[in-house]
Amino acid sequence: MRKARLSEEIPGLTSPGGGWRWRPRFPSGIALLALAAGLLFGVCWLLDAYWLGQRTGPALGLGPLRLLIDLDPGTLQNELGALAQIIVAVLGIAITVVSIVVQLAATRYTPRIADMFFRDKTNLAIMGFFVVACLNAVWVTLAVTSSYVPRATILMTLVLASASILLLIPYFAYVFDFLDPGKVIVRIGQHVLDAALGRRVSRKAKHDVDARQAISVAAMEHLSDVAVNAVAQKDKIIASHATAALREAAVRFQPCKAGLPAEWFVVGGRIRSNPDFIAMEPESLRELEHQRLWFEWKVLRHLRSVFSESLNHLPEMAHVVAIETRYIGEAALARDDRAVVAVVVKYFNTYLRGAINSHDVRVCYNILNQYRLLAELLLGQGWSDPALEIARHFAYYGQVARGAGMGFVTETSAHDLAALCERAFELQSRAHNDMLAIFLEVDKEAETTTDEKALRGVRKAQVKLATYYLVHGADGHAQRICDDMRSESPERLASIRAEMLRIHAKDFWEVTDRGVNFDYLDEARREKLDLFFDGLSLR
Repeated sequence: MRKARLSEEIPGLTSPGGGWRWRPRFPSGIALLALAAGLLFGVCWLLDAYWLGQRTGPALGLGPLRLLIDLDPGTLQNELGALAQIIVAVLGIAITVVSIVVQLAATRYTPRIADMFFRDKTNLAIMGFFVVACLNAVWVTLAVTSSYVPRATILMTLVLASASILLLIPYFAYVFDFLDPGKVIVRIGQHVLDAALGRRVSRKAKHDVDARQAISVAAMEHLSDVAVNAVAQKDKIIASHATAALREAAVRFQPCKAGLPAEWFVVGGRIRSNPDFIAMEPESLRELEHQRLWFEWKVLRHLRSVFSESLNHLPEMAHVVAIETRYIGEAALARDDRAVVAVVVKYFNTYLRGAINSHDVRVCYNILNQYRLLAELLLGQGWSDPALEIARHFAYYGQVARGAGMGFVTETSAHDLAALCERAFELQSRAHNDMLAIFLEVDKEAETTTDEKALRGVRKAQVKLATYYLVHGADGHAQRICDDMRSESPERLASIRAEMLRIHAKDFWEVTDRGVNFDYLDEARREKLDLFFDGLSLR
């Protein structure tokens, strides 16, 4: 709380990366530097004028002010030439530093940074001021002669020169602040939305839908480039910001769709040549246009690019992508946009396929968690059919993972399916019975040692769900699970029961996002365990 108050009381106090430091700001930074320079010069000038300065004959009767403004043409000509060189040097320093910093930022993140920088009005104004001051200093050296001293012109030149030097440090601070990756990402993300909605664009572009589509898609691709480059460099913070900006664009776009013209939802000629659209079958592209969702599809396409890059360089970001994808689905659900929810489901399936192909168990585990959360929300909103479709996908990819030798992923999908069954039963969803049937199809006969381990995990999930039904008086559903397990050997069932009884801690002993141990049973369920094994003909 104290840090928050400090940041409000002292505008120059900022905290990038958690470290607090002061940054010169416009115009307070310039005023502070000018005041310090003016005080230092004034004090020293008065000391010289009254006590320490050595005067020649013409200056014996002059006061401090007359000494300052009594200009000698010969001296002025020399000094003004040196002053022009100083201002040219300041301009050179500014251009050199800015060019290097902008180029480095553009190379590391996205070339769009250079374009944004040179479109910024503050940057153009300050660089223009440096050029004007430089030209004025060059011209004024020709205006002073032995017979004429243009006092106002000289004074203006001194003011411009002083202002140029005073601007240098605050301007560098502004440049570094402008190029802060987080702020660059926010600007690009806002540009995506502004172009889509026709805000803050030129009058010509506002009425040119093709141009707005091209601007919006280009900004999306720059965000994707930032995220992908950051992932390749293992910069999770920047990658997370860029991924969040893509998600934010899709989420904030959805409430505004109704106010857009029909031609916006048709893929225009300027973006039709985009590789993502060229690669699509014409029928698929027409379906995107019909469902009015090419914008969200394009955002999700870029999220998939970040996901693919994350599998090779920064697996933690794959989880972030799954979370952002779920947020897009939740926003669509809130607006009853079934087309967007359907495409979000497709991308979750694509993530699972990519993670399984990469044999990344941890990524699969995290994706299934986010996927299940979306399905639970669908059930809560009464969307039974999409939730049931997700349950089918869980069973399918669980079996695919088992075939790829990833038994733990199969076990995870089984536990997530059990959680969906519990949620569907709790909500009395019409999808419950079908979902339970799908759940009972996850396990197949074991053929290898890996399959044997996966099958045990699935059976544990089934036993856990059966105890839930028994606690809630749904003996018929528990009996369905019992019937499915009749072919199991008594030895395997006994060992499963013993393993589940040994688990007393709800929290898993390793750090996980789920936190809960898969095999944990609360006291109410534990009391029903013997009933399931002994009282339902599973002796």
